[in-house]
Amino acid sequence: MERAALGGVGPRSPDTPPVRGMRVSSYGTSWWSGWEANHLSLSMTVSNAAVMHLNHLGLPVRGLRRSQQFYSAYFGFDPATAQEYEDGTVIIRNADGFDLALHPVRQVEPSPAFLHAGFKAAQPADVRALMERMDADGVTIVERNDEAAYVAFKCLDPDGHRIEVYWEPLRVQ
Repeated sequence: MERAALGGVGPRSPDTPPVRGMRVSSYGTSWWSGWEANHLSLSMTVSNAAVMHLNHLGLPVRGLRRSQQFYSAYFGFDPATAQEYEDGTVIIRNADGFDLALHPVRQVEPSPAFLHAGFKAAQPADVRALMERMDADGVTIVERNDEAAYVAFKCLDPDGHRIEVYWEPLRVQ
């Protein structure tokens, strides 16, 4: 496929991996070319957002077991679903089929304060109960909200990743 057709200049480099299922381990120019081709081809072929679903989140972690235990204990990720890959990444799944990819690293860099993952609860009482349990277990709670139309808290996982648990009423459109 010509890069010009995707908004680039000239043909794709032979060292650029295929767009579908692309796995790249470095952030060189071939990464950018692959990203550009992947991004542009998706935007040109997908006309209805319902075709795609966010289905996993990858997190760098210092301790695989500790992170698996945290996400299993508080967020329902099933340790029996754990799959380990050659690079050391372990993927665990929750009952909704969402995959959490935990990748071992020596150090986790701090994230911007706004960056977070969110879990929506069915009822305000569910948010409050989990917050009380996590607070009692010594999990760091960094933000708390308890209003009529928004009950939420944000906590830190063992590596400092910010996680939000929230409830808000359904919006009628």
